[in-house]
Amino acid sequence: MQALTKKPPTDAVELCFTGPAAKRQEAVELLRGLGFEAREAPSRPWREVLPFADAELPGVFLAGARYREDMTQVALSQATGIPRRHISEMENGKRPIGKKNARLLAEALNIDPRRLLAV
Repeated sequence: MQALTKKPPTDAVELCFTGPAAKRQEAVELLRGLGFEAREAPSRPWREVLPFADAELPGVFLAGARYREDMTQVALSQATGIPRRHISEMENGKRPIGKKNARLLAEALNIDPRRLLAV
């Protein structure tokens, strides 16, 4: 029986809040009391932060949506009728997803099919 990939352990988290500027210092002090540290990080566009090329993103979104739905490639294959090998190739950027497959995959994964076509 195939097992799902284990989730990686997380030793630290980074939080980002939006709120009134007048309450900033109070929030920082409360979080310091919980063991957090304040750090000013410049805002960067999400495409610069991801370690993937634009052509790889549809496959990354597919793998992420499948992971979020707690499905193996075999289970997704059975739900969509797309061979497991093709799903693997799509996730690894070796095969284009295409409109028909995007609709099938999006329905099974509860996502918008446009996410799988272009970014």
